[in-house]
Parts: sequence; C-alpha cells; structure tokens
Amino acid sequence: MSRSYFIFSGEKIGRKDNTIQITLQTGQKKSIPVEQVRDIYLFSEATLNTKLLQFISQKNILLHVFNYYGFYSGTYYPREHQVSGELLIKQVEAYQNEFVRQAIAIGFIDSAAHNIHRNIRYYNRRGRDFDKQVQAIDALRSHISRTKTIEELMGIEGNIRRHYYQMWNEIITKQFTFDKRVKRPPDTIINTLISFVNSLVYTACLSEIYKTALNPTISYLHAPGVKRFSLCLDLAEVFKPIIADRMIFKMINKGQITEKSFERKANYLKLRPDAVKKITQEFDSRLCETIQHKGLGRKVSYRSLIRMEAYKLIKHLVEGEVYQGYKMDW
Repeated sequence: MSRSYFIFSGEKIGRKDNTIQITLQTGQKKSIPVEQVRDIYLFSEATLNTKLLQFISQKNILLHVFNYYGFYSGTYYPREHQVSGELLIKQVEAYQNEFVRQAIAIGFIDSAAHNIHRNIRYYNRRGRDFDKQVQAIDALRSHISRTKTIEELMGIEGNIRRHYYQMWNEIITKQFTFDKRVKRPPDTIINTLISFVNSLVYTACLSEIYKTALNPTISYLHAPGVKRFSLCLDLAEVFKPIIADRMIFKMINKGQITEKSFERKANYLKLRPDAVKKITQEFDSRLCETIQHKGLGRKVSYRSLIRMEAYKLIKHLVEGEVYQGYKMDW
C-alpha cells in the first residue's frame, strides 16, 4: 500500500533505479521504493534535480513543499494524467450558474457544520455543558439551505466556527488559551496547530483530486483565484472537523503536543521539528485508519473518503446526482 512520505532532513533528493534516494548531510543514503510512495512532503532544505522531477511525474507523485517556518509553500503538480474535456466544461458551467454553484457550496458547508456538530456532541457526552453553543449552532445550521449567495453562506459558516471555537478551551484539557482564530500569522499554540494541520488536510485533498479528472483550480465555495488550488479548500471544509480538529484535541489531551513543541518568533509561534514529525506521523496514521461506511457496508480509510468525495462531485457535475457532502455518523 502506498503512503505519504515526509522528508525532514536531506541534502539531496534524487532518483536511483526505481527508488527515490535521499542523501543526508552525513553522507548516509536512504532509498524509498517508488511503488510505496503516494505523495511526498518536504520539510527541509534540499537539492532536487530534473531527473527526480521527471521520475515522480512519470509515477504521478505530487511533491508538497513547506518552508523553514512550517508554512505550506506550494506543490509540484505533475502533468495531469486523468483529463476530461467534458468534465472541465461541466465544472466551468456549474461555477458560472449561480444556482448550481450555490447548491454545491451549500453541500460543503452543510456537511462541515454537521461534522462540527458531531464533534460537539462527542465531547458534550463527556461531562461538558455545551448546550447554549449547540443551540446557537443549530439555529445557524437551519439557515444554510436557505442562503442565496456565497457571501451569506460564508457568513453563516464563520459564525458557526466562532461558536465552535468558543468551546475549545473546554474540550482541550491542557491550559492553552484560545480566544479567537488568527491565521496570518498564527499567534498562539492553538492557532499554529490549526493552521499547520489544516494545510496537511488541504494537501491531502489536492493529492486525491489529482487522481481524478477534476480541475483543482475551479471551485464553488471559495472563489477561484491565482496561485491556489481552490477546489481543495472546498473539499477540506468537509474533512477539517473529522481529521484536523480531532487530531488536535487528541494530541494535546494526550500530551503529545505541549508548550515545549513550539518556539516563539517575532510575532508568531513556530512548531519545532520534533513536533512536526509527531503531527505528520499522526496525520498519516489517521489517513490510513479505516471506519465502517454505512452506505457502502464496508470499511474505508479516511484517505479513501476524500477521494470518494471528489467522485461524488463528479457524479453531480456529469450525471446530475445531487451532491451531499460526507457526514460522519459515529
């Protein structure tokens, strides 16, 4: 089974025969059989050559790059091997049709709000009193299907998350203060974790979209723009509560992430290298973890759920099947 590979140190990364070879500063070499690689995450400064890029392009492997500060920089996106002119036209037509675009965007936010609600219910059963916040979120959820514009929908989503984030200080058992969401740059432990883990979810969505014929730059909830694969942002909304948020709760509450996992910079916090390793290992394990899918009657991995979400969108665009985002039921 292929998996994501996370590279934290290496002077050179190249190809040797049918493997990806990493040369460390010590001169030690490590070879990874290409058949085992789904995508690559690069967290260190390293020298790459065109021979490697041609190799991973042939094998349809994406390379996600993070800078020294732990922020996502971009992705080496090989030439698309799954292409469909028909689907591309359908994607564009759906975006240009305000009614259709709104319906798809509602599907993303409706499932995201449901998954947030399931998280709250899970922790509410553990002796915490979130009744007021739950009522506020439920009231907001009731308006999602009646929204007429993307701006109105995004406003509701923002308010749902505001109420949701107010509960995090109770969900997280450690004494980490979380007042509000700050993104650029993340200024607290919780904000730093959210930004980093969300970027991992974003890249996982990009890797799975790449394996379909969808164009990742044409989106519906987030406006298409330059320098970003905005469809990944759409899909990530569905999976951030399921994958990112639950990961953060678990790792903090179990003491895997502590104050010592961060170092203070000028106006933000930076994850230390050992913390990045812990988080990426947990993330990869999470994507490989399987759950019972009631609709299919079998177990599927979280990574498979992301791919299935992309295919549901394709069925909606091509066959007219109503898109409904994934809603966790456990």
